[in-house]
Amino acid sequence: MIDYKIVLGYLTILLACIAHIPYLLHVFSNKTKPHAFSWLVWSILSGIAFAASLVRHGGAGSWIAGFTAMTCLVIFLLSLWKGTKDFPLIDWICIALAGVSLWLWWLTKDPTLSVITIVVTDTLAYVPTFRKSYHQPFQETASVYMIYFFIWILALFALGSYSIATWLYPVYGIVSNAAIVSFLVWRRKVQQHN
Repeated sequence: MIDYKIVLGYLTILLACIAHIPYLLHVFSNKTKPHAFSWLVWSILSGIAFAASLVRHGGAGSWIAGFTAMTCLVIFLLSLWKGTKDFPLIDWICIALAGVSLWLWWLTKDPTLSVITIVVTDTLAYVPTFRKSYHQPFQETASVYMIYFFIWILALFALGSYSIATWLYPVYGIVSNAAIVSFLVWRRKVQQHN
C-alpha cells in the first residue's frame, strides 16, 4: 500500500520544479529581477526549517523545505548576476536576523524557537521583494508564488507529525505566498490603469 504522505511529498517537489521553470526562464530573459538578499535569506531559513522539521519527525512534508533551500540558493547565485543590486539597510537587517535564528537554534537546541524566529525573519525577507515589486510588479513571476501556495498546502498534509516546529513553516508558506500573489496582482492592475 502506498503511503499518501510520501506521494504528497514527491508531488510538492515536482510542483516546485514546474514552478521554477518559468521563473528561471524569466530571470535569464531579464523579465524577472530577483532580489539577492530575499533569496539568500529564504535559502538559509528554508534550510533551517527543513532541519527543524526533520528533527521533529516532519517526514515527507519536510522535503519541500529542503528542496526550496537548494532552489533559493541557486536563485540567489543567479541574482548576483541577473538580479536587483540595491541593498538598503532593511536587507542587511534581514541577513543579520537569519544569522540570529541559526544562533538561537544552536544556543537553545530548540527547533521550535528556531522555526518561530524563522517565520519572523522570513517575513522581513519579503520586505525587499515587496519594496521592489511596488514600483516594478512585472519584474516578479507571480506564478511561482501561486504554485508555492498550493505546494505548502500539500506539504502541510504530508507531515509525519504535527508540532509547532513542523506545521508553522508550511502554514506561513501558505499565507506569505498568498500575500505576495495578491500584492503583485493589485500592483499590476494599478500600473496598467495609470
